[in-house]
Order: sequence, then C-alpha cells, then structure tokens
Amino acid sequence: MTETVNPPGQPVLREMRWWDIEPVLELEKDLFPEDAWSRGMFWSDLAHARGPEATRRYLVAVDRRDDGDGNAGERIVGYAGLAAAGDLADVQTIAVARDHWGTGLGGRLLTELLRAATAFECAEVMLECRIDNVRAQKLYERFGFEAIGFRRGYYQPGNVDALVMRLTDPTTSVAGTQGTETNG
Repeated sequence: MTETVNPPGQPVLREMRWWDIEPVLELEKDLFPEDAWSRGMFWSDLAHARGPEATRRYLVAVDRRDDGDGNAGERIVGYAGLAAAGDLADVQTIAVARDHWGTGLGGRLLTELLRAATAFECAEVMLECRIDNVRAQKLYERFGFEAIGFRRGYYQPGNVDALVMRLTDPTTSVAGTQGTETNG
C-alpha cells in the first residue's frame, strides 16, 4: 500500500515509516497519557511491517491542508497498526487526533486494517480496548466486533481493564463498509 483513495478534503492514508515515529509519539502521548506506547515499541513493530515476510501493517493519516496563512504543511492526525499470525490478526493500535473525531477517519483506518487482515488471510481479528473508551467500542461494534471478555488491569499504570473484542470474518465487515460513512 502506498496511499489509499482519498476522499476530497480528508487526510491521506499511507504506510507508516520510521520518520513518522516522532509525530506519532506526540499524538500517542496526547491521547493516551497514562499508557502511551514507547518509541521502541513503534520501532519494533515497524521492523516487522516491511518485506515479503511482513506480518504487520502500520498506517498514518496525514492532513495536507493549508494552515490558513497560505502555508501548506503536513500533520499526522491518526495512525493504526495490525499484526497477523496464522489465521488470526490483532489490532495493535488505532488513534485519531481529537480535532478529527467524528470525521470518519477512525472508520477509514479500521477499514484499511481489516483489508490488511484479509490480505494476510486471517479468519478472525481481535483487539483490546480500554473499558472506559466507549467511543472506540461503538466504532468497533459498527464493524461487527463483539465483546468476548475482559483483561483485568491490562492498561498500566492506571490499572484499567481492557474489553476484548473479536470479529469473526473481516472480509464481510470490509465489504459492508464500501460506500458508507463511519464516525471515529
């Protein structure tokens, strides 16, 4: 994947690269201050997202808008990652900048992750979501994910439980998103 078809006025989705790690970390720390991923975690996962034996897919959403003063620039406003092993995929991370909530960007990122899971020939997709992140849970439910359990104290240091969710057929979920607008 290089860049996906971009709806007019919407951020461009593209593969995450090593030079994206610093701006992604800034967004990560803003959105998940208590349990943000480290630089090393992103480096490690990106190392497994390249080459013919790649088992991961990481994306960034880049807003390429004018700043209002006639200066064009780029800003990472979202990112997402997926890991695959055998016929099982796991959504590692998905995040959208607060000023892009409700624009459908979360749904676009999730759609691309599910396409990756389908390309990796995964029959199921799993994820964990903070129990207090109702916005994310609703997004996942719209895509067909179902709650299957909890992981007590999963998110540290806050000791917040994780809701474990599963999607049993990513191909039908991706097919169902064609031409629809989702929030996220």
